[in-house]
Amino acid sequence: MSVGIIIAVCATMLATSFLSGIFGMAGGIILIGLLLVLLPVQAAMVLHGITQLASNVWRAVTWRASVRWDIAGVYSCGSLIALAAWSLTGYVPDKAVSFLLLGVTPFMMRAVPRDLQPDPESRVQCVMYGMGCTGLILLTGVAGPMLDTFFLGGALQRRTILATKAVCQVLGHTVKLVYFAGVIAEPGTVDPWVAGLAIAMAALGTSLAKPVVDRLSDKVYRLWANRIVTVLSGYYAVYGLYLVAIPLI
Repeated sequence: MSVGIIIAVCATMLATSFLSGIFGMAGGIILIGLLLVLLPVQAAMVLHGITQLASNVWRAVTWRASVRWDIAGVYSCGSLIALAAWSLTGYVPDKAVSFLLLGVTPFMMRAVPRDLQPDPESRVQCVMYGMGCTGLILLTGVAGPMLDTFFLGGALQRRTILATKAVCQVLGHTVKLVYFAGVIAEPGTVDPWVAGLAIAMAALGTSLAKPVVDRLSDKVYRLWANRIVTVLSGYYAVYGLYLVAIPLI
């Protein structure tokens, strides 16, 4: 990567980690969008996984008193099932598929009948979403829109949502790194010093976000979280369609 690209990526990592530190979402989906534009898919997935793993570990530690370990534990069972299944395929999606799936997933979930709406306190749903979100991570690099919709569907408070989602995402991004940096690895995918910068930016952005979270109400948190998911998902769906249409023009 050139110096200019490294500076741009680091600035984006800092900003997106700050945003994720406030809402527990959005930062990762913005970051993967930029990385998919700048880098090959596998390199983007690995660098994104390192950044998001560091960001979520820091967030989980920051809000550790609010973690619902029962939810995270059941969710992890679904994640491990998904990793085992995907490891048999070695599939790497193209960019158009990644962007389309990023965009359409939240809208598909909102179309689910009310009596089947997401509930993070349902054990069955935790396993199913663990499988679905991990599969989406391996396809697109993030599961933010699906995981965000899942946690916003219940009655959990914002600190519990932030903390428990962080633990779930630590597992999800660990699975992604195992898959892209281990199962289907190519030498020299990401320089170690670039990975170090990613970890530093993630930790700094997450730390700067904590005072903002303390001042938010649960009502404001949910309002803006839903708006952010809708706007970003709509953008990526349109961009994915654009990528699909280019070869046809």
